[in-house]
Amino acid sequence: MRFVVAVVGKPRDGNLAGAIREYEDRASRYWPIEIHEVREEPARSGSADLVRNREAERLLAALPPSAYVIACDLTGRTMTSEQFSKWLVELRERARDVAIVVGGAFGLGAAVKERASTSIALAPWTLPHELARLVLAEQLYRAGTIARREPYHK
Repeated sequence: MRFVVAVVGKPRDGNLAGAIREYEDRASRYWPIEIHEVREEPARSGSADLVRNREAERLLAALPPSAYVIACDLTGRTMTSEQFSKWLVELRERARDVAIVVGGAFGLGAAVKERASTSIALAPWTLPHELARLVLAEQLYRAGTIARREPYHK
């Protein structure tokens, strides 16, 4: 079983990229994680719908065919860190692959939302996709420490 994190684009800010890498590396001590970055569609390509749809095609292509897909979306399920950790442990025991998808600047396309088995909200606010990726990476790390009863989570 592995966790595949599929995201649109690469972080532009070096400090943010470093923080993301740090938490993704930390999280990989607890979960087998693969990161798939897909090309961001330029906003000048057309409407927000067109951008979302093109990015959705790329994201879907990056997912394992039989994965349990989780869309990160503002309207998704909210959980505490403890609930998230318990949920991930349960998923790890029953799913072959779990894919967590983070959209681009305009969010996720309809095709990704339709493919998703469920959706989660990373925060009640709209986050830039780079920050959403950082929040997700930190929560994956935190969930691992909670599952192993390590002192990071207080």
